[in-house]
Amino acid sequence: MSDKGTPLSHDLHSRDTLRQTDTASLKVYLRLLAYIKPYWVLFAISVFGFVIYSASQPAMAQFMEYLLDFIGAEKTSEPAYLANPFAGGQASADASATTLDGRGPAYMPSLIIVGIVFFRSVGAFLGNYFISQLAFRIVHKLRVSLFDHMALLPGQYFDRHSSGHLMSVITYNVNGVTTAATDALKILIREGATVLALMSFLLYKDWKLTLLLLLVAPLIAGIVGYVGKRLRRLSAKVQHSMGDITQVSSEMIHGYRVMRSFGGEEYEKRRFNQASWRNYLQNMKIVFTSSLNTPIMQMLVALSMGLMLYVALTVMEINDPGAFIAYFTAAGLVLKPLRQLSEVVPTIQKGVAAADSIFQLLDEPTEKDTGDRTVKRAQGEVRFEDVSFRYDSSDDWVLQHIDLDVKPGEVIALVGRSGSGKSTLVSLLTRFYDPGEGRILLDGHPLEDYRLDNLREQVALVNQNVVLFNDSVSGNIAYGALAATDPEKVREAAKAAHAHEFIEQLPQGYDTLIGESGARLSGGQRQRLAIARAILKDAPILILDEATSALDTESERHIQAALEQVMKNRTTFVVAHRLSTIERADRIVVMGEGRILEVGSHTELLAAGGQYARLHSMQFRDEL
Repeated sequence: MSDKGTPLSHDLHSRDTLRQTDTASLKVYLRLLAYIKPYWVLFAISVFGFVIYSASQPAMAQFMEYLLDFIGAEKTSEPAYLANPFAGGQASADASATTLDGRGPAYMPSLIIVGIVFFRSVGAFLGNYFISQLAFRIVHKLRVSLFDHMALLPGQYFDRHSSGHLMSVITYNVNGVTTAATDALKILIREGATVLALMSFLLYKDWKLTLLLLLVAPLIAGIVGYVGKRLRRLSAKVQHSMGDITQVSSEMIHGYRVMRSFGGEEYEKRRFNQASWRNYLQNMKIVFTSSLNTPIMQMLVALSMGLMLYVALTVMEINDPGAFIAYFTAAGLVLKPLRQLSEVVPTIQKGVAAADSIFQLLDEPTEKDTGDRTVKRAQGEVRFEDVSFRYDSSDDWVLQHIDLDVKPGEVIALVGRSGSGKSTLVSLLTRFYDPGEGRILLDGHPLEDYRLDNLREQVALVNQNVVLFNDSVSGNIAYGALAATDPEKVREAAKAAHAHEFIEQLPQGYDTLIGESGARLSGGQRQRLAIARAILKDAPILILDEATSALDTESERHIQAALEQVMKNRTTFVVAHRLSTIERADRIVVMGEGRILEVGSHTELLAAGGQYARLHSMQFRDEL
């Protein structure tokens, strides 16, 4: 009994999965179409244009009946110039007024065909132009919403997702939505209205024959449904493979020096070739499915039309050749819009898959910002109360039961082996991450009580990995909220960071563009710009996360003198390996395996002969 039940259960599960997929696809597409609402006027004009366009199709079929009847009619009068050869020029002019069986002048068919094409052209222009304008507005809104939302996502989201795949979402996936919102929507409205208009015309002309054509409708619907499900799965795989291509490309571009230094060219070429080949295979599956879909549907419609023609010629009596030709002209005109409607399924499914990935990102929760406390300038008292932390993707605690009280203006040095949790601890101060257990207080208030933007105004951060932007030198120092700073204060900050000297030697001085990530500057110069940025911010809390690691000994002496001035009256956390910074700290916190092992001054910890003394003897022997 159980053996027989297993396949049935599997089939039921598969059907439920397919139903859920269909429902999810419909929800995603309806959500995408909801972006039309603010631009309903553009949409209405576009639909009006496509209705005019679609009406021209049965009008063209009806014109064929009219033209055949017009040609077959007998002349009811002689040309005027034959009836009265002496009438001269006036008689010749009247010849153009010859009528055919009372159907009007000879120029009437020409006027009708010109009129039909004119309205068809006007409708096509209105429909295409305004639907494209609508679609690109939607895509612009989506792209901006996506970027704005990404700017507010928590740090752990970026830890879980590679930069290449995130870039792929905002570039490639948004372009996929463009085709779904532009081409697909245009074809759906235009060709859908055309099919409705032609089918209404066919039913009006002969509903019995038209029922034969409609016999293939269930088969067409089944094929479209199956193809749609398959194409959505393949489209999702194509998007993921595009993310792989972007990721490999980005890593090679940013790490080209390492690649060349370690002979990684062939390795990177293989990685890129494999990623590109996977993308090729997935795209070819889409092309195969789409290419097979259209001829199958055309054959089904052709078989139906063949059956209609046979029945019309054998069973039914043909009384009016013009009406017969008009009917089959309209039936033939149905083929093209049906084919285009079948070909739009891959485009829609690509767009649905792309929109799904975009909406998933837009649905990601942003950083928690529930606080309402704001201060103009914090005093700088920081307290860690039994703080523990681990990353979402890890079961291991990076920080465990951290208790530390820091007084305003105190300089705290954090030392320890790599991976001991030093950088993670200071990153909690700006709420890039929130503790898993315990809490952190600033001036006696939990960090969660502060508004995020106000909290981060109180902290200036200098990382080991300096982040600079493709902007001018002054734009990188006076970045973000500092953009409106007086240029003279920017110069003073640069002088304090000992950056003014090399900035003045640049081609345009402070207006020099420094390239992506400051590529035109040395490591030490980039770090001095980051320090100048922190000095300009003038925050009550300063975090120096190995801020002098990229400086040579001489540059560090200059920077150290500047930092000593900056540290005055500021609570400072220094994550450093250099002895000079650590020796001058008020207290040194020694960390290991996420815990605080020792706390004390430089002299006290050396005298204690513990972990710090061992680190000191190993790490700083050369400097001493």
